[in-house]
Amino acid sequence: MLAIVATAVALFLVQNTFRFDERQVSIETPEGILTGVLVLPKNSSGPFGLVVFVHGDGPTNATYDDAYKPLWEAFAEEGYASLSLDKRGVGGSEGNWLDQSMEDRARDTRYAIEWARAQPEIDASHIGLWGASQAGWVIPKIDRDEPDLAFHILVAPAVNWIRQGRYNTRKELEQSGASTADIAKVEQEDAIVLELLKQRATYEEYREKVALSDEEAVSQDRWTFIGKNFESDSTDELANFKSPVYLVLGGQDINVDSDNTEAVYRSKIPKSLLDVQRLPEANHSMLKPQMVDSKLWTALTAIFMPKQLFDKGYLSGMREFLRY
Repeated sequence: MLAIVATAVALFLVQNTFRFDERQVSIETPEGILTGVLVLPKNSSGPFGLVVFVHGDGPTNATYDDAYKPLWEAFAEEGYASLSLDKRGVGGSEGNWLDQSMEDRARDTRYAIEWARAQPEIDASHIGLWGASQAGWVIPKIDRDEPDLAFHILVAPAVNWIRQGRYNTRKELEQSGASTADIAKVEQEDAIVLELLKQRATYEEYREKVALSDEEAVSQDRWTFIGKNFESDSTDELANFKSPVYLVLGGQDINVDSDNTEAVYRSKIPKSLLDVQRLPEANHSMLKPQMVDSKLWTALTAIFMPKQLFDKGYLSGMREFLRY
């Protein structure tokens, strides 16, 4: 029994010990302080290329509750530093991310890039971006104003807010076993909400005209956020990319339509700049197949074996891309 416990403890320590140096950072901006983490390769002096992280939706902290750490370790082993910020209103970052447009989020990332260029450990000529999901609307805006970025890694990026919402709603309902009639009813309700958004309806008008319970309705802050961003569409902005783009898509993604995303990216980005990786068994978060349908198994793995979370091709593919 003692041997089993010792082995379990040793495995836990190995899985939760990462080979990089981590430093807390604080960046002053006109809109208030942004806090985050700068990760540097261990036992090396640099200067290092840098991967700046752009989060998806939600109140994300700099480490994504430690889920970014396997990525940071993989990048550090390729000689890259990583920089990730707390969203506004999260951790020590000032403000409220729900008050932000995608332009606002792009501006915050540009602050991070500007700060990083002044750091002696960073190779200012080799800074690139990593972004997931909602970052698909943010990163092309950054490139519009930062044409000298060295590379981009986009993981299950969103393209069109409205089209993605419809896809996600239908897929979730189908997965839950909803009937055709139930799906049609929800889609009709969503059409009413979309019309209200187009009319710039107030939150009170939304609650009055859409028959949802308090638990089903979005919060007032979320309504404001959606109102600022529901027309987001990166299609034409993909032409802003002037350096290599690595697009990662999951075959089991019910949040983003991988087929549509790949088609749009291929139509807008020169073939010489675009590299696409399809992971047939991965979901929106690029998790291993056995975790796609089990939140409990995902949670246990995240605690005890975080380096085993992701589809086997996910980290290795990004590492190979960074060697170009």
